[in-house]
Amino acid sequence: MKYAVIGAGGMGVQYGVLLQELAGKQVDFIDAWDANIAAIRQQGGVYVSQDGQNRHLVPIRVWHPEEYDGRPDAWIVFLKQHQLDDMLRRCAHLFHNDQIVFSAMNGYGHFEKLAAYFAPERIYGGTALIGAYVYGPGDVNFTGGAHAKAMNMCAYDGHDATGDARERELYDDFAAATLNPTIVDDFQGMCLAKIVFNSVLNTLCTMYRIRFGEFAAHPSSRWMTERLVDEAYTAAERAGITLLGTRESEVATILHTAGVAHPLHYPSMYQDLTRCRPTEVDYINGYLARLGREHGYECALHEFLTQELHLAERAYAIHHPELASAA
Repeated sequence: MKYAVIGAGGMGVQYGVLLQELAGKQVDFIDAWDANIAAIRQQGGVYVSQDGQNRHLVPIRVWHPEEYDGRPDAWIVFLKQHQLDDMLRRCAHLFHNDQIVFSAMNGYGHFEKLAAYFAPERIYGGTALIGAYVYGPGDVNFTGGAHAKAMNMCAYDGHDATGDARERELYDDFAAATLNPTIVDDFQGMCLAKIVFNSVLNTLCTMYRIRFGEFAAHPSSRWMTERLVDEAYTAAERAGITLLGTRESEVATILHTAGVAHPLHYPSMYQDLTRCRPTEVDYINGYLARLGREHGYECALHEFLTQELHLAERAYAIHHPELASAA
């Protein structure tokens, strides 16, 4: 398949570059960040590092949505939740009924937005335990090597993957790209499990501006993780949602990812905070808090973290007015 990635940030570049370099696929990139597009064009590609080492230029091509005239077989979407509506509108003229779309964005709500442009049976969702950090325009660092990456994928409409040639081809290409995919059969449970994961590491590491490994090394990391996970699982149970894995396996995944697989990683939410951009906390901890409220359960910890991170956003903007004005 030929791919086009919407969103040439850390994750979009990582998926696209690995598909291009390791799976041998043709990949185009579409972006809305003018400085990023200008840098990539001036350089003739994007600079890529692996855990801060081996920085090298990878040739890629990038377009604004209004400039692009390609027709890929599959779209890959990696944007911030609050960027998605506008970008989909700008790309709408590029979408066709014979194309499929895949996304593994953080938070919840993006698949319903994609369903306004693609038939449900042509939407594939994923969750990725894969790290990337954007140093600046046209300069991206991947965290965690080939064996540290992991992702789940599932058909949005829940159909059986047996005999689904499109999903199998996606799977094969992601596997060749060392993204280490696993096909699962519970779309909602898959998505919510990743939100729970992000609600711990992304939010806490952002508030205290620390790497995953620094969180894992703290004596109270397991205690904090267990309580946030338990509250989220209780909200899901009240809503009648069965998550992938148990409370215990979710805690183990979070702590292993933080301390072993990606200890050097700063979450994307941290990157937004320190650039005075809105974070996605309302789509992560805020989503869990809403889910609990809607089913008669108060997620007091997730409610608190949502508001505390908004306070951190405000405080950072006050102390860094030069960044706030440029955001």
